Amino acid sequence: MTDFNWLLALFLAPLVGAVAVLLVPKGADKLAKQVGLVVSVVVFALTVAMSLQFVPAEAGDFQFSFAYDWIPAFGVQFAMGLDGIALVLVALSTSLVPVVLLAGWDDVGPESRGSVKGYVALILVLEAAMIGVFAATDVFLFYVFFEAMLIPVYFLIGRYGGARRSYAAVKFLLYSLFGGLLMLAALIGLYVVSGDLLGTGTFDFTQLVGLDIPESTQRWLFLGFFVAFAIKAPLVPFHTWLPDAAAESTPGTAVLLVGVLDKVGTFGMLRYCLELFPEASTWATPVVLVLAVVGIIYGALLAIGQSDLKRLIAYTSVSHFGFIALGIFAMTTRGQSGSTLYMVNHGFSTAALFLIAGFLISRRGSRVIDDFGGVQKVAPVLAGTFLVAGLSSLALPGLSSFVSEFLVLVGTFERYTWAGIIATIGIVLAALYILLMYQRTMTGEAPDEVREKVHDLRGREVLAIAPLLVVIIALGFYPKPVLDVVNPAVDRVMQSVGATDPAPQVGGPVAEGTQQ
Repeated sequence: MTDFNWLLALFLAPLVGAVAVLLVPKGADKLAKQVGLVVSVVVFALTVAMSLQFVPAEAGDFQFSFAYDWIPAFGVQFAMGLDGIALVLVALSTSLVPVVLLAGWDDVGPESRGSVKGYVALILVLEAAMIGVFAATDVFLFYVFFEAMLIPVYFLIGRYGGARRSYAAVKFLLYSLFGGLLMLAALIGLYVVSGDLLGTGTFDFTQLVGLDIPESTQRWLFLGFFVAFAIKAPLVPFHTWLPDAAAESTPGTAVLLVGVLDKVGTFGMLRYCLELFPEASTWATPVVLVLAVVGIIYGALLAIGQSDLKRLIAYTSVSHFGFIALGIFAMTTRGQSGSTLYMVNHGFSTAALFLIAGFLISRRGSRVIDDFGGVQKVAPVLAGTFLVAGLSSLALPGLSSFVSEFLVLVGTFERYTWAGIIATIGIVLAALYILLMYQRTMTGEAPDEVREKVHDLRGREVLAIAPLLVVIIALGFYPKPVLDVVNPAVDRVMQSVGATDPAPQVGGPVAEGTQQ
């Protein structure tokens, strides 16, 4: 058992599962869903078993690592490993997939434009790509997974989405391909530069960290990576594809798109931009901070003005990603730990919001917020779960997002007070867009269509949503296990950038004199 390659097994399991789903006889849609759900649960179980063997004290180093020669002529390896940051994001990915399959059991059926088994297989392939992109320790392999994720998402939106699915899928693809081309150019440049400095080019992340890349070259390479990640995140002004893609997707696809895939952008900023290009990251920090705080306020304001339920949730995520980017580029331990925790917490709270919104929309047959009202009278459990998910999204104390948002703001205030002050306004706006959404959909008199069509959560739906709410509450009261895993990896990032936390400020001449 000691020689068992946990990470490779974790990566291969959903791919094998996708093949198994495709081999299901035609027309056996229920069996295809059952096979997909069982495979996703097995993958999650593998993640839990692997995580129990992870050593938190060594979370700054890559564990479960392996490397196989892939393209020897260019030094490309099929190499993977997990540090603390990658581990929690892989765990987020594998925990959401079974929830998505269970909650979206009836999202795709015989009357759908695409086959049921095709839908399930695409989700499992996407799961493998998500594991690969977070676990890759070869930068070229990371790029391959970064681009490969586009394929299943494109088909999940374009074949199984709403009325404007083609427009949303193509827009998503074009934005992502543009960012990918910029990253590819920077990746080639990084390979050439590493050859000049090391004598032979490499894509090995561990060898690339700490290279003395010339300042001007480093800045150009940073921009190539950063723009690709800013589009993927998305960070304002590269965000316009997200509301269309999320609104036209099935609720399950929207969960994976916003809850996991978009985290690849902020993960890339933390892992690759900061560690490979530390000087350029410091140089770009003022601009990134401005983009982050603009995104926080702008996304929140747009969310308040939305009439479409799914677009509203998508715009809240634009605001949240501003907080995540803010914490990363605050260049403080608290800020970066908070951002990593924020990625995890945002994944669970947004998943709950999208799935419950999907339940509402499927019952009422409309995404327009004004078509609802009084839902808490006819479906109190549905309304209650929606309220908990919404309160987590606005970072209510006692729920998971509060801890991460608090750490981001404290870490930002330590070094950039002006950015922290502006970002705090986003908290007030978050209360507005969440509470107004709840008021407009759940309170008041229920229209006839709501009374006739909207019913409370069924057993399967409760089973899908309950784990998300448990995690939201548990991490709100006790985030220590996640932070213990994340913090050593954050310390490594800070060391790579050459950043240190600001010394505590003790005000007043008397206090200064007492330190003599």
